[in-house]
Amino acid sequence: MVTADSTVSQSEIAKIKNTAGANADAIEVKRTPGKIQKLIAGGDAIYASSWRCSLGFNVRNSSGANYFVTAGHCTDGAGTWWSNSGHTTTIGPTAGSSFPTNDYGLVRYSGSVTPQGTVGSQDITSAANPTVGQTVTRRGSTTGIHSGRVTALNATVNYGNGDVVYGMIQTTVCAEPGDSGGPLYAGSTALGLTSGGSGDCTSGGTTFFQPVVEALNAYGVSVY
Repeated sequence: MVTADSTVSQSEIAKIKNTAGANADAIEVKRTPGKIQKLIAGGDAIYASSWRCSLGFNVRNSSGANYFVTAGHCTDGAGTWWSNSGHTTTIGPTAGSSFPTNDYGLVRYSGSVTPQGTVGSQDITSAANPTVGQTVTRRGSTTGIHSGRVTALNATVNYGNGDVVYGMIQTTVCAEPGDSGGPLYAGSTALGLTSGGSGDCTSGGTTFFQPVVEALNAYGVSVY
């Protein structure tokens, strides 16, 4: 079956059938209203020139321009971001980066990818700082969705080589490489951005998160 949106003309459908040759009669064309777009949400994979991270939260500024926030150690030294490993679908350029001390970054949408105000299928409508003992969930492009609870706030983390970050959220949620930058949330509330930690999602571990409210305030953006 071929699904074609409203922008595909009859002549373009004819070209598809001609390409199929003897199998053309076996092609079923299904029309769908509107325009089919490449969509991206919180926790999806994002690719820099030579590494992969996870999108945190899609955000907008007061003028309605679209961006996303992710970890600063992901955006540090990154120029263009793509939504696929082959670097053929452009998201846009890094627009801000803060690491170490903080661990947040900002990327501007300028390509053909359409941002969704969700983490996976979970709608995100607000942002807040978490509380100790709160049950929280993380989504990332390596390990998917995992939950745990907040064990401390305002934690200081030393990643070595002089990379120290302050004011982190400490949790029992597991994470693995590539999950960096992904969202920490509770229901529809955005809480943090995956920074780093110890352990893995087989044996468990401790993961630290950059509070998202600080990042949103730094860049003058908000979730939606």
